[in-house]
Amino acid sequence: MESRQLVAALADGGLDGDRYADPANRRGPDYQVTLIESENIEAFSKMIDVPFTPDMPRRNIVTQGVRLNELCGRSFKVGGTTLQGLELCEPCSLFAKRTHRDVLKYFPRRGGLRARIVVGGIIRIGDSVVVDA
Repeated sequence: MESRQLVAALADGGLDGDRYADPANRRGPDYQVTLIESENIEAFSKMIDVPFTPDMPRRNIVTQGVRLNELCGRSFKVGGTTLQGLELCEPCSLFAKRTHRDVLKYFPRRGGLRARIVVGGIIRIGDSVVVDA
């Protein structure tokens, strides 16, 4: 995973340059983009007392100050895109294998959100998350 200053979100596709933008690499049509809260990454790092960086959970977008669980089933905007929150990303054995065994205990209901890209556009570092009314 590499951090980018901006990325194009492709409607009903994925993020430009991400392997899941290619439908052949997705488990299903709604596996387009994932988000995770920076607060949960930081709390886990403190709990295990070892560095746990924002790229380690392998989510596409790292947020700050947003309760992602509340966006499940809702539409919201990130930069110039509109996303639809679909389901929570729960930790799996591959996540634990690539990082730390305790992710399986810590990250249930804290592992982020899977979303579909409803309206494509550009997402930049620092863009706000705005929930549709």
